Amino acid sequence: MVWEFDFSEYETAKGGTWWVAGIADYWSKYEFGWHWSPTANQHDAVAAVQLALTEAASMLPEGMDLLEYLTDPETGEVVPITLVTDNGGPFRSARFAALIENTPELDHVRTRVRTPGQNGVRERAFQSLKYERLYREQIDDIHDLAAHGEDFRGRVQHDPAPRSTVLEPTPRRAPGPGRPRHTQLSRRRKPATSLTRDTSPSHVRPAIAHGRHVPPFSWSNRLRPAKNGPFNFERGGALR
Repeated sequence: MVWEFDFSEYETAKGGTWWVAGIADYWSKYEFGWHWSPTANQHDAVAAVQLALTEAASMLPEGMDLLEYLTDPETGEVVPITLVTDNGGPFRSARFAALIENTPELDHVRTRVRTPGQNGVRERAFQSLKYERLYREQIDDIHDLAAHGEDFRGRVQHDPAPRSTVLEPTPRRAPGPGRPRHTQLSRRRKPATSLTRDTSPSHVRPAIAHGRHVPPFSWSNRLRPAKNGPFNFERGGALR
């Protein structure tokens, strides 16, 4: 089970700028309760996590807590929820680390620096909130902001998945026809996290995909004057 967590800001017409901290389930896209605050610090991060844990526990059958639900009945091992965040200050603070350490239901994973796509479910959900609701309304203060936000959250809860699937484990996609498993590539992935991405320069990836040789980087190759046509700073030579 994977939860994605982040902050997002919105400037009201008369009431200043406010932050919302929210956790979304990766598989079902379910939005847990949002924490609204004029700040986005470690205290707000802790409050948002506690809010999500309380709501998740309320969705379980009566008499069962979240830790019991995450415990394997055969082995007795706790399979924690993976909480994915970026590398912001609130998520690197000692207070937030203490919360994770004292909460066996959670396992914290931070994405790579400057890769918001690795927290994509959370990022896209906040964009949907802004472009589908907040930017279309007159938001004067925090009361209007919270009211429109909670109304939007309630409306989208029924679209992605029913509540019964929110706390289900994230399914794994098995390779099928047309999707071979390349074991030689999976061995090269860093074992510390599955949130790695290809960081090759954009002009190298297409060449590798088509089997072409890419010369090593050198300023002489990139700044070679063009013989015909305008100067090309990216590859050297004329633009085609």
